[in-house]
Amino acid sequence: MTFADLDVVTLSRLQFGLTAMYHFLFVPLTLGLAVLLAIMETVYVMTGLEIWRRITRFWGVLFGINFAMGVATGVTMEFQFGMNWAYYSHYVGDVFGAPLAIEGLMAFFLEATFVGLFFFGWDRLSKIGHLTVTWLLALGTNLSALWILIANGWMQNPVGATFNPETMRMEVSDFSALIFNPVAQAKFVHTVSAGYVTGSVFVLAISAFYLLRRRHRELAARSATVAASFGLAAALSVVVLGDESGYTTGENQKMKLAAIEAMWKTEPAPASFTLFGLPDAQARETRYEVKVPWMLGLIATRSISKEVPGIEDLVKDVELRIRFGLMAYDALEKLRADRTNAEARATLDVTSGELGYALLLKKIRPDVLNATEDEIKQAAWSTVPPVSPLFWSFRVMVGLGFFFIALFATAFFLASTGRLARSRRFLWVALLSLPAPWIAAELGWYVAEVGRQPWVIEGVMPTFLAVSSVSAGNVLTTLLGFVAFYSALAIVDLVLMVKAIRMGPDGLLGRPAPLHPEPGLSAAAVAAE
Repeated sequence: MTFADLDVVTLSRLQFGLTAMYHFLFVPLTLGLAVLLAIMETVYVMTGLEIWRRITRFWGVLFGINFAMGVATGVTMEFQFGMNWAYYSHYVGDVFGAPLAIEGLMAFFLEATFVGLFFFGWDRLSKIGHLTVTWLLALGTNLSALWILIANGWMQNPVGATFNPETMRMEVSDFSALIFNPVAQAKFVHTVSAGYVTGSVFVLAISAFYLLRRRHRELAARSATVAASFGLAAALSVVVLGDESGYTTGENQKMKLAAIEAMWKTEPAPASFTLFGLPDAQARETRYEVKVPWMLGLIATRSISKEVPGIEDLVKDVELRIRFGLMAYDALEKLRADRTNAEARATLDVTSGELGYALLLKKIRPDVLNATEDEIKQAAWSTVPPVSPLFWSFRVMVGLGFFFIALFATAFFLASTGRLARSRRFLWVALLSLPAPWIAAELGWYVAEVGRQPWVIEGVMPTFLAVSSVSAGNVLTTLLGFVAFYSALAIVDLVLMVKAIRMGPDGLLGRPAPLHPEPGLSAAAVAAE
C-alpha cells in the first residue's frame, strides 16, 4: 500500500497514532522520575547528607529535558481533535472536553508552576519548602495522567453520558460516573505504575553505566538502590493492577479480550488462558495452543464457574445489536421529521444505546435502513480488531512485565548485600534493559487503542464517522510535517540526554566538596567518586 491508497480516515488515524505514541515516549519517564526525585530529596532532608542533594539535582536535570519534550509533543495532540476529528469533537465534545479542561486547569498548571520552583528554588527555599515543591510536582504529573486517562477511559467505556436527539450530541448525565469509570481508574493505576517502572529502569540503567565506567560511583550506587527498591514495588504493582485491567476488559470490552486471546470459540468454564499459539484469522482458529487452566476465568470473570465468550458468539451478539440499532436509527429519523412523534421517541428511549451499531452500516451503504442480511453480517464482523498483532503485542508486554520483576529483584538483592558495583554481568543486563519499558508501554497503548477498533467510542461512534471533512492531501501534508518536526525533536532530545549523562553530576553541577563515607559504603567507592 502506498500513500496514494490511503484515505482520510486511515491517514488521520496514522497521524494521531504516531503523535500519541511519540508523546508517550516522554510521559512514563516523567511520571517515574517525578516520584523518584521526591523520594531522593526526602532522603536528603531526613539525613542532611549533601550527596543526596546532588543526586536529586542531577536526575532533576534529566527530568527537565524529558518534561520539556513531553509538553512540546503533548500540546499538538489536542489540536488534532479540531483539525482531523471535527465530527468527533462536535458529537462528544461536551463529554470528552470536560476532563481535558480540568487537566489543563488543575494538573498542567500545577506542574508548570512547581517545575519552575523545583529548578530555581534550591537556594531560595528552605529544605522542607523545596521538598514540598518536589512532592507537589510529582502530584501534578500524576493528576495530569488521571484526567487524561479519565477522558480515554470514557472512550473505552462511555458511562455517565446520554444521546440527546434534540442536539444530536452526547451530553454528560452523571459526572461522578464519568470520573469513577472503572475502566478509567484501572487504566490510571496501571499506566502510572508502568511509568514508575520506566523511571526506575532509566535510573538503574544510567547508574549501571556509571558503575561499569567506574565514574560517579557513590551517586550511582545510591541511585541504583533507590531505583531497585521503588522499581520492584512498581513492577509488582503493574502485574497486580494489570490483572484488574483484564477484569474490566472482560466486563466492558469482551471483543477486545477475545481478540487478545485469539479466542474464536467461547471458552467454557473454567476458562483457560492461551500462553502460546499461532492465530489464523483466515481459518478463524488458533493453532498449537498452549493453555494455562482456569487462568483466564480468574482474570476476566473472577471465577472458575463462568464461560468467556469467543469472537464468533460475540459477532452474533453484534448482529442482534445492529438490528436494535436500526430500530433506533429509524425512530430518530421519524423524530427529526416530526418532533411530536411520541411513538418514535418511546422507541428511541428504549433502543438509543444501540444506535452506534447501526452506524457501522454507514461504511457499507448510506441508506442503512435498507441493509441486507449479508451487509449486517459484514458490519458485525467489522467489529473484530486485528487478532494476531493484539495477541503477540499483549504477550510481549506481559513477558517484559515479569522480566522487570526479576531485574529489580536481582538489583535489590545485590544492592542489599553490597555486591551491585562488582556484578558487572548484571550491570550490563541493567544497561541493555534501558529500552525495554518503553517497548512495553508502547505495546500496552497499542493493545488498548487498536483493540477498541472499529470504535472511536466503544459502541457509540465508529472511527470512520469521526473524521473532519478535509482532503487526504491536507492530512498527508500535516502528517509529513509532524514526522519531520518530531524527528528533529527526537534528535534534540537524544543529544541533550546523552550530553547530560556523559557530563555527569560533576559537569552539570560542579565538583562536590570532599565526602565522608557512610556506614556500609567502602572508602574505595568514595575515592572513586
